[in-house]
Amino acid sequence: MSTLHRWIYREVLTAVGFVLLAFLSLFFFFDFVDELTAIGRVSPVDPQRVYELRHALLYVGLLLPNRIYELMPIAVLIGAVFVLARLAQGSEYTILRTSGLGPWHALRMLLGLGSLFVVVTFAIGDYVAPASDKLAQLLKAQYQGRMLGGKTGAWLKERQDFSSFSVNVESMQPGGELSRVRIFEFDNQGFLVSTMTADSGKIEADEVWTLRNVDRSEFVSAEPSSARVRHTRHDQLHWPSSLTTEMVSVALLRPDRMRTTDLYSYVRHLEANNQTAQRYEIEFWRKVFYPLSCLVMVVLALPFAYLHFRSGNLTGLVFLGVMIGISFFLLNNVFGYIGNLNDWRPWLAAASPALIYSVVSLGAFGWLVLRR
Repeated sequence: MSTLHRWIYREVLTAVGFVLLAFLSLFFFFDFVDELTAIGRVSPVDPQRVYELRHALLYVGLLLPNRIYELMPIAVLIGAVFVLARLAQGSEYTILRTSGLGPWHALRMLLGLGSLFVVVTFAIGDYVAPASDKLAQLLKAQYQGRMLGGKTGAWLKERQDFSSFSVNVESMQPGGELSRVRIFEFDNQGFLVSTMTADSGKIEADEVWTLRNVDRSEFVSAEPSSARVRHTRHDQLHWPSSLTTEMVSVALLRPDRMRTTDLYSYVRHLEANNQTAQRYEIEFWRKVFYPLSCLVMVVLALPFAYLHFRSGNLTGLVFLGVMIGISFFLLNNVFGYIGNLNDWRPWLAAASPALIYSVVSLGAFGWLVLRR
C-alpha cells in the first residue's frame, strides 16, 4: 500500500470513527432514557430480582452492535464527505491531482476502502449484532419474565404424514421454556381435527415437545348424526414435532435482527409448509445488500473532492452528506414495506435503494469528475 493510500485511509477511518461515536452516543442516550421507566421493577418470575440501573446500562450497551450495523453506511458517507471536502478546501486534493491522482485511481482507492467497511458491516450485522441482541432480550426477559413475539405471539406451521399443524407460542422464557402453547391440527382436506392448549411447555432434544397442563379437544365427525367434541385433560403430554428451539426463537425475534443463515433456513421452512415468506425474503436480501451500500456511499462522496468552494461552505457540504445518509436509511426501510405490500420480487425491493443511490453517485461522478 502506497503512502498516499495509507494517508487517505487513515483520515477517512478516523473521521468515520468520530461520526460513528457521535451517533452511538446519541442513540445510547435515547435508549437509556427509554429504560428509565423500567428501573426498580420486580421480576414477576423471581421477586428477588429487581431491574436496576446497571441492568439498564448493560441492556442498552448490548444494543450498540446493532446500532453500529444500522449506522455504518451513514457514518461512512459523512466521514468520507468531510475528509474529501476538507482536502478540496485546502487545495490538497488539487495537489494530489497534479501529482497523478486521476479520477479512476481515486475511485479504485475509495472502493478498496469501501470493501473494508463492507466486510466489517457484514461481520457485525451477521455475527456480533444477532448474538448481542439475543443476550439483551434474555436479560430483559429475566426481569420481565418472558420474551414476547408481538401481540399474538409466534405462529408456525408444520406438515406431517396425514395432517398439518398450526402452532402458536405466546412467549418464550430464558432456557427455552414456552408459555401458553396452542396447537391446531387439520386433516388433508383442511378440516379441523383437534386443538390443544397448554399452559407451558419445553422443546426437547429428541424432536418432542413436552406440554404441561394440556386441554385437548377432538372433533369426531365421521357421520353428521354422530358429530361430537371429546374433551380430555392431561397433566403432561408429549407431542412429536420437528420444530426446534431455534425456529421458535427466530419466529419470536424481529427479522432484521436475525442472521442471514437463520433467515434463509426460516424462509425455506415457510415455503415447505406453503406459508407466505415475502417479509422474511425481503429481510434476507436486505441483509445481503445492506453491507454493499458502503461501496455506494464512498462513490457518492468522491465528487465532493472535485468541488471548488469557499471556506464557509464546508459545513454545508457535511450537512448535505448527513441528509443524503438519512434519506438512504429512510428509503431502505420504506422500500421494504412497499415491496411487501405490492408483492414485489424480494431481491428488487431490497436492492432498490442501493441501485437508486448507485445511479445517482455514478451520475455525479461522471458529470462532475469526468466531464468537468
